[in-house]
Amino acid sequence: MAINESGKMFLKWVNASGDLKDKDFMARHMRDAIVEVGSNNVVQIITDNATVCKAAGMLIELEFPSIYWTPCVVHTLNLALKNICATKNTKKNSVAYNQCSWISQIADDANFIKNFIVGHSLRISMFNSFNSLKLLSVASIRFALTIVMLKRFRSLKKGLQEMIISDEWSSYKQDNVAKAQSEKETLLNDNWWMNVDYILAFTAPIYDVLRKMDMDMATLHLVYEMWDSMIEKVRKVIFQHERKTKVEH
Repeated sequence: MAINESGKMFLKWVNASGDLKDKDFMARHMRDAIVEVGSNNVVQIITDNATVCKAAGMLIELEFPSIYWTPCVVHTLNLALKNICATKNTKKNSVAYNQCSWISQIADDANFIKNFIVGHSLRISMFNSFNSLKLLSVASIRFALTIVMLKRFRSLKKGLQEMIISDEWSSYKQDNVAKAQSEKETLLNDNWWMNVDYILAFTAPIYDVLRKMDMDMATLHLVYEMWDSMIEKVRKVIFQHERKTKVEH
């Protein structure tokens, strides 16, 4: 895709089936597109933030000094949110895992509740009678999928709690008593909802920038100011929460 102030234009597609998509392969096709358009008409190349794309971008910068490679802001922010909300316990990521693994548990709880409700027609019927909104089935490729799911859960809090303490739920002969009890304990747990609120609060600045960048218009000139402001807002929420937690303890 070629993009300028007037909009975007589809240039061509490449059938890469069976090819090794290494940095040389990526750089070769980038180079062909640059030559076709004219290197004097190209300012930068934007790709996702994959290692192979970055390496290919560096090769292009070496060959065309006037052109620079930039990672996609939306993809970068989505990777950051993924590392926060679904962090992996690896040697390189141990610090993030120690700080953020509790968020994965909250997300797992929400997924468990959603799957339990949608897994039976009678439970879905009860859910619908207490809620005007639907439970979302977020695709794994969706940006910020954990945040999207938790935002919907927060909107459904009142209806979910009313359902779980209702006569209908109490009289329902659950096919899995243990799961039903676990769901009830989670949905009535104030600390669980406080954690949901905290996750949504400190990720909100990141999510807002992601949404503003993920649109069909030129936004690169807004990135730098928004980026600094985003980091400051995240820090403010986290510091306020840490101070409050220390006072409570």
